[in-house]
Amino acid sequence: MRKSMLAASVILASGCAHQTPHQAPHWGYMGAEGPVHWGELDPKYTVCASGKNQSPIDLSGFIEADLKPFPIDYQSGGTEILNNGHTIQVNYAPGSTIAIDGHRFELKQYHFHAPSENHIGGKSYPMEAHLVHADADGNLAVIAVMFVEGRENASIAKAWSQIPMEAGTKVALSGQLDARDLLPRKRAYYRFNGSLTTPPCSEGVRWLVMKEPVSVSKAQVEAFEHVMHHPNNRPVQPVNARPVLR
Repeated sequence: MRKSMLAASVILASGCAHQTPHQAPHWGYMGAEGPVHWGELDPKYTVCASGKNQSPIDLSGFIEADLKPFPIDYQSGGTEILNNGHTIQVNYAPGSTIAIDGHRFELKQYHFHAPSENHIGGKSYPMEAHLVHADADGNLAVIAVMFVEGRENASIAKAWSQIPMEAGTKVALSGQLDARDLLPRKRAYYRFNGSLTTPPCSEGVRWLVMKEPVSVSKAQVEAFEHVMHHPNNRPVQPVNARPVLR
């Protein structure tokens, strides 16, 4: 039940779970509400400070694991775009799935962070997308896609054309977005076990980080930053004893 409730909060509010005042204290990315203080804001957030498997991380010290491709069965299904004050999120209709460890995970939403939350070999990227999935038991799996500055990204352009400028607003998309358009051509990936990157920072999340980045224009990143008004990345967390597979 706890995992199902966790998944529901992520689905409704993004990997950046927006809380109403009666649910929990406000959190953010700056000052006294910023990441270094998350574990102090509410008893439900203590794992943000005490957890040993927190995300994001700097992916390095890889273990060779010969990771096999996993099935990605996506359809067009991005139906609405939300500005929750912490990120820009595209909510997804049912029916698009991946299969990991014998479990089928359904794509619920995807959202963005600038600059990237995860690093690869010490490198930060201008922007990162998180495609959030949940299985029937509420277990979560996140595909992370890194962006490098270059040509305009057509999928981002479609989303940004209807981007809500004010926090707390949601817009029905005029045409469904397709999450396949966000993925790189090559699907090789890194894998590690981690957490949500925002309060309550719950652990047990399967992370699948695509090795190949995709292109985004400088103007598109700046447009996102303008709407957010501040960086929305949690700093990298200690890897501790976790294996990072490739």
